[in-house]
Amino acid sequence: MKAAVLIQRWYRRYMARLEMRRRYTWNIFQSIEYAGEQDQLQLSSFFSFMLDNVTQLNGSGPDLISQLLDPLVDPWLDRERCYDQIPVPESYAGPRLSFSSLRLGHERSARLCTPDMFCSCCTRPKKLLKQMPNIIHLSTSYVNDITICGDLHGRLDDLLLIFYKNGLPSAETPYVFNGDFVDRGKKSIEVVVLLFAYLLLYPDYMHLNRGNHEDHIMNLRYGFTKEVMQKYKTHCHEILQLFQDIFSLLPIATVIDGKILIVHGGISDQTDLDFLSSIERHKVKSALRFPRRSLEQLDIGQSSRQAKRMRLTDGSRPSSSRSQSKNQRNQLTPSLRKRQRGLNQQDSAASSSSSSSSSSSSICSPRTPSCLSPRPCPSSPSMPYTINVLQVPFLDSLSSVPPPAPPRHDREWKQIVDILWSDPKSQAGCSPNTFRGGGCYFGPDITQRLLLQHGLQLLIRSHECKQEGYELCHGGQVITIFSASNYYEEGSNRGAYIKLGRELVPRFYQYQVSRTTRKLTLTQRVRVAEGSALRALKEKLFSHRSELVTGFQQFDQNSTGRLSVSEWAQVLESVLRLDLPWRTLRPHLCRLTADGSVEYQSCFEDMSTGIPLPTVAPNLAETLFRYRTDIEIIFNIIDKDHSGLISTEEFRHTWRLFSAHLGVDIDDRAIDELARSIDFNKDGSIDFTEFLEAFRVVHKLDIKDQPLKCS
Repeated sequence: MKAAVLIQRWYRRYMARLEMRRRYTWNIFQSIEYAGEQDQLQLSSFFSFMLDNVTQLNGSGPDLISQLLDPLVDPWLDRERCYDQIPVPESYAGPRLSFSSLRLGHERSARLCTPDMFCSCCTRPKKLLKQMPNIIHLSTSYVNDITICGDLHGRLDDLLLIFYKNGLPSAETPYVFNGDFVDRGKKSIEVVVLLFAYLLLYPDYMHLNRGNHEDHIMNLRYGFTKEVMQKYKTHCHEILQLFQDIFSLLPIATVIDGKILIVHGGISDQTDLDFLSSIERHKVKSALRFPRRSLEQLDIGQSSRQAKRMRLTDGSRPSSSRSQSKNQRNQLTPSLRKRQRGLNQQDSAASSSSSSSSSSSSICSPRTPSCLSPRPCPSSPSMPYTINVLQVPFLDSLSSVPPPAPPRHDREWKQIVDILWSDPKSQAGCSPNTFRGGGCYFGPDITQRLLLQHGLQLLIRSHECKQEGYELCHGGQVITIFSASNYYEEGSNRGAYIKLGRELVPRFYQYQVSRTTRKLTLTQRVRVAEGSALRALKEKLFSHRSELVTGFQQFDQNSTGRLSVSEWAQVLESVLRLDLPWRTLRPHLCRLTADGSVEYQSCFEDMSTGIPLPTVAPNLAETLFRYRTDIEIIFNIIDKDHSGLISTEEFRHTWRLFSAHLGVDIDDRAIDELARSIDFNKDGSIDFTEFLEAFRVVHKLDIKDQPLKCS
């Protein structure tokens, strides 16, 4: 009997430790994902900055960034059968599309659809989507069940498995796909073509909601734009513009029997379904770009007079800081002075918004794209920071103006941002979603208020990966459904879908697409996912090495190289802001001394650079590591002929803009020397593959574990 009790205790402790590892692995994956979405908001701000400072990066026509962010109306896309003008090679032997009967015989084929068939499959839904309302209303009176699927993210295998288990879309098996069809996965094009084809076949039984990744700016970072450019090199620009139009035409919500609301992200305290039904959704091409507002809409004359009075009464700024700021501005080029002022505004606005409890929807990036950023500003030194005003550039000074009532297009944008980006929380109320960077957090009281206001009983949303594929919260009034299995790593999570019958009781169906997971034990699956998460976290530490070392040294006044565990964890959280259990993760990240102190330099011992490069500027390599993904996106856009080569002049010009936007202090000499060092064969062009390899984090332990090759 005692032996059985001991075995039971050991087993319970073992499973508890395994569950702890599983949970912090999940937290690492999710925190890094949301941090990446904040980086995406900063990247979209950089693209806007490029449009303001450079007209053309290459060639005589407008560059791809301009086409994506400020697209012109292409008459080619408005033609009735524009896809007929795309030539098809006679040697093509891939799938042919017939809308009278659609078969799944070629979804796993390695051959791509031809550009004409691809555009045909996307142009026809465009006309259909134009006729659809913003909110689709469905009924279970004429069907047995309605199937609701969450994020797919380019996972074709998950989509095919859903069709295999649940049946193909038809009058007997209607579907609602709740956004995020593209990005991250490798088969986004195949997923979209298949969904659009069934939308054309069964427009009354196949329904697609818009997600936050049905956004051309998100596609730049998370893979869909790159996939289109690689698979359809000749006509990629036309196809990307076509998708930009189609994504903006997707409905934003679905209501079943007037009782079940389906949106991609969530809601806020400002969500109004009646207002959402009346907006012009096609005008919001991207939720990441704040609607433009001209300064003519503001009373600049009056605001400048107010600003002068405020400057006369404001004596809190030291004269030394004024002269220092003036000297810094004089060192900037005229085209960058305006941007520097905008960055200063944005940083102040970000700090003020983080302490505010306002629940208004916004893109809460540390660097807000818009220069019209709300910030508190006192009218006198004694007045508390209670009045919100706008700081706008006027001539060579900043003018303070009261915020005007938001025009209709601003309200439309905010409502769509909330629908696409928001997340539920357990606490009551509504607050900005600073962790993800956009939308808001809505509590159970916000959910209940909206449901009662519109006579609803349930909210179904997606947008968040869940380990079991679904999750219930807010007393069962909110359901999160996620349909991309193995989202972070092989075996990291299941996918799921919901079936709703006439009784409107949700039934959940789980699955996992994998060829190897079934052969692994639970311990092995947790170990694989944990290893992948820790690798990503260590790369995050390495990319912020200088900031972390500076923070460590503030506590280590005697330069001993040691800190207490609490101080070490405090620095990590203040720099990375990932909200992770650092004390629990400490054994995986650094060493302890005999007295229990942390050797903080050991955090970086297991990593090194891919290819050694000369040190041309302090922290330059670290900066490139940190923004490697962003630079890859920019370089792929610059490389229009997809040769993998860009000129050194293009590299210099782009990096100067990038460093100015980020506020990185790197002079032109360092940039030129870096360009020459990357140009390995000295032909005046940079091999981008070698560039990325140079700024890749190599894990030394992985190299040690590799078997030795016999010569």
